[in-house]
Amino acid sequence: MKRRDFIVSATAAGLFAPNIARAFDSTIAKEPPIPDILAPKVVRIKGGNENEIHVVPDHYSLYLTIEKNKAIRYYVGVGRDGLYESGTFYVKAKKEWPSWTPTQDMIKRSPKSYKRFEDGMPGGPNNPLGARALYLFYPNGGDSFLRLHGTNKPNTIGKDVSNGCARLVNLHAVDLYNRTAMDTKVILHPKGIYPKKPIGSDVKS
Repeated sequence: MKRRDFIVSATAAGLFAPNIARAFDSTIAKEPPIPDILAPKVVRIKGGNENEIHVVPDHYSLYLTIEKNKAIRYYVGVGRDGLYESGTFYVKAKKEWPSWTPTQDMIKRSPKSYKRFEDGMPGGPNNPLGARALYLFYPNGGDSFLRLHGTNKPNTIGKDVSNGCARLVNLHAVDLYNRTAMDTKVILHPKGIYPKKPIGSDVKS
């Protein structure tokens, strides 16, 4: 399957209802409200194997395939131009409320923002990785330093905002975390292979 062939059909397969019985961390409930337009949906797709993750940056969408031609779509924020890295990766670690240490490249690019955190920042509500993180490794086993992670800032979803990672609001990051197994294949599709599509543009009024 060519990456450009991984597309979503115009018709959603139905709204996705989050499992409200799951005990989410109390701080998540105090975060800014999540706009209805960001709600995950089960959608029809073309291509993709069961239990894979596909990030399509042009659509600010992350797809967790649940069966052939069907996936849960979450909206995401993606890496800024020049920092986003496409390719095939595997989930080799999963962490709840993870700690965070900026890479040396991040510190070099913006020492004013990141130098003070060079020894790391403990996990918690103010940590940039949010409530959950999936750690992406290259097929050869090396750490890519790319993460699929949470954020408490829903206004950053649908934007080219990060240092290369893809972010979801914390509530959705928790759900993705719970549904994703270790060694799940993750394909970060290249930028610029689809027409740019803003969040909600497939929603009919």
